[in-house]
Amino acid sequence: MQITVDNPADAPQPLSPYYSQVARVGHADGSALLFVSGQIAEGETLTEQSQGVFEAIAALLAAYGASLADVISIRTFLTDIGRLAEYGAVRQRFLTGTPPTSLTVEVPRLFRPEAQIEVEVVAAVPGRL
Repeated sequence: MQITVDNPADAPQPLSPYYSQVARVGHADGSALLFVSGQIAEGETLTEQSQGVFEAIAALLAAYGASLADVISIRTFLTDIGRLAEYGAVRQRFLTGTPPTSLTVEVPRLFRPEAQIEVEVVAAVPGRL
């Protein structure tokens, strides 16, 4: 097993120097688990922010040869759970296969005052030997 924690140059960079965007746990057969840090995005509406979050996650996964189809677990933090359907509509556009395991919770605020949503994922990338 090989563990790499970094910020891929061709993907969104972290918003602070205190964390890395992706931890990759690679196995001898070429398979890997990717742990993607929580992502937020700019936008006025929850829909805009949700779309930006999934675009950022897709770019981070692509840096490791993965895609949103490889997501096996997702954790979502919303500042207003009453808007779950709005977020869900965006999520369904990006996660089109079998739904991953999921946790969605309401939080009073996120680390940026304007953020309405934060999402982190785990992806399983099959071996490519």
